Amino acid sequence: MIKPLRAFVLAVALAPALAAAQAFPSKPVRVIVPFPPGGATDIIARMVAAKMQQTWGQPVIVESKPGAGTVVGTDFVAKSPPDGHTLGFVVTAHVINPSLRSNLPYDTLKDLAAVSHVSVQHLLIAANPSFEANSVAELIALAKKNPGKIAYATPGSGTAMHLSVELLKSVAGIDLVHVPYKGGAAAQQDVMGGRVPILLDIHYAALPQVKAGRIKAIALLSPQRVAAIPDIPIVAETVPGVSAVSIIGIVAAGGTPRALVQRISADLAKAIRSSDLTERMVQLGMEPVGSTPEQFDALIRSEIEKWAKVVKASGAKVD
Repeated sequence: MIKPLRAFVLAVALAPALAAAQAFPSKPVRVIVPFPPGGATDIIARMVAAKMQQTWGQPVIVESKPGAGTVVGTDFVAKSPPDGHTLGFVVTAHVINPSLRSNLPYDTLKDLAAVSHVSVQHLLIAANPSFEANSVAELIALAKKNPGKIAYATPGSGTAMHLSVELLKSVAGIDLVHVPYKGGAAAQQDVMGGRVPILLDIHYAALPQVKAGRIKAIALLSPQRVAAIPDIPIVAETVPGVSAVSIIGIVAAGGTPRALVQRISADLAKAIRSSDLTERMVQLGMEPVGSTPEQFDALIRSEIEKWAKVVKASGAKVD
């Protein structure tokens, strides 16, 4: 009699969560992007939101809440009702911030629930066409001649772009000046305008400007050359050990019922792996994933450890 009783008690306890999962969504879903409109994360968020709106039969509204290296938007999600109707896009800054910032207003692992790893993005070092260097080797040589005088723009402090350059600086022994922006679009504009010579951004977000000749590609930070763009060299070919990619994923407020997280994750994975969305993402230079919550949670934890070592080695700090 004990086992049937335990099963009954468990079923009663899980009933509200299962009912919530089955009823979801009961109202419009808000998708929070921690950057201004027009950047790389905003592009993929709108693609995914459009697909989820078809699946869920409710409006899926993308809202931009930029600031503090993605902290503003992520904090909004962490403090939202744990009912699945507020989801947040996170990028590599999400796993860098715990070691980079001592004043996070939320606990990355406790106050947020991993939902799904959406995609992997490649990071690009680009420059204004008039910039003297055309390769990583030339960039390093130029930086050594002009320590502390060459600036690089990124979509924000604490992003993968920021820390990747800090890693390059540490390994190559150079000094570049970081100019953080509130998103990739603003950073691109100032590099195109010649106000900052170097740009670090997601490859597919900067690609239109590269194709138009408004900026020039120097190298990717990927561990190996990317099959879709094999003509762009990688930094590690010149500086071994310097590589990084950006991740994009979706989180919900901590405390969201597990059954509901699983339901949302399964719907997202199905959408991400659909032929039309997969094809579009690949065309843009992304690598679609669509993971389970458990897989994404494990990735978050391992990435926090990895980037903590980079932060410590570089001495970078943002508060």
